[in-house]
Amino acid sequence: MLRHEFRPGRAVAGLTMLVLAGGYAGDAAGDWEAPWTFFLGVFLGGLWLAATVTWTAYMLRRRRDARKASTENMEAPASTKGSHAIK
Repeated sequence: MLRHEFRPGRAVAGLTMLVLAGGYAGDAAGDWEAPWTFFLGVFLGGLWLAATVTWTAYMLRRRRDARKASTENMEAPASTKGSHAIK
């Protein structure tokens, strides 16, 4: 059993930040000359990809939970008037 829910969007965002940190470190050490537009593109592209992955995971999780609830709940629905008793 997992201790917490896996969040793939956060993993993508973290990998993007690691790529940026490696690029800045290489540029600062003089091993690599990169224009600032490269870092801006990696940053914005990584955030867009993380948002897309987060949205996709949310939709899949929502669909899975709805499917699970529909198979477990085969009895009559509860009343919508605040009471759990069906009249």
